[in-house]
Amino acid sequence: MRLRRLSPALASLFILLAAWLPLLPLVGMGWTPAALVCMQGGLALLISRWFGLPGWWQAINALFFPLAWLARQTDIQPLWYLAGFAILALTSLGSLKTRVPLYLSSRRAAEEVAARAPAGARVLDLGCGLGGWLADLKAQRPDLGLAGVEMAPLNWLVSRVRLHGRANVHLGDLWDQNLSGYDVVYAYLSPAPMAELWRKVEREMRPGSLFVSNSFAVPGHVPDETVELHDLSQARLLIWRR
Repeated sequence: MRLRRLSPALASLFILLAAWLPLLPLVGMGWTPAALVCMQGGLALLISRWFGLPGWWQAINALFFPLAWLARQTDIQPLWYLAGFAILALTSLGSLKTRVPLYLSSRRAAEEVAARAPAGARVLDLGCGLGGWLADLKAQRPDLGLAGVEMAPLNWLVSRVRLHGRANVHLGDLWDQNLSGYDVVYAYLSPAPMAELWRKVEREMRPGSLFVSNSFAVPGHVPDETVELHDLSQARLLIWRR
């Protein structure tokens, strides 16, 4: 289905709308608001599972209506909403340009890359988010030289503090990064940029290097290896050897 091709953030907008519209006729028929929002959350969860969104996105969609209703029942100062929006802007608004939401890689993803990276390899994480994957990789392979690039300022700051002395994390656009100096390039992005990213990989990555995509395929290019991670998001690694 076409909805499966959207980023989870954009797909969630359609899912929340789809979960709200069928219940509109029940408004004013004696159903309590609490019952309605719980039904909306359950319906959003079912639709999210049907479209195969990651587990944590399913949870966000399921909890959106109930939490929004609870927030309206409390006397929350408007400044808290402003603070929440500011945090969202600092962590996610870059996705409007890149079409890449924040994904969190599992420890299993780091384990599989650690098992395949050559001794002393230089590894780049494109869109390193909060730095968890790089931290896990460094814990397993201290010999690796790690770098990351992140566009969202708050995510970058968290990564930089978290990985101080263990990885070189840059604030910037992944498209400005030259891939030729790395033995392994890792990306957990979205379907939207994969075709263009592959062209960059072909132009810049050296023979013998590895390109690893978490979950998202390159259109028209079959990976040399596919590794099922069996993690919470049911993700998989797609690996190409240059």
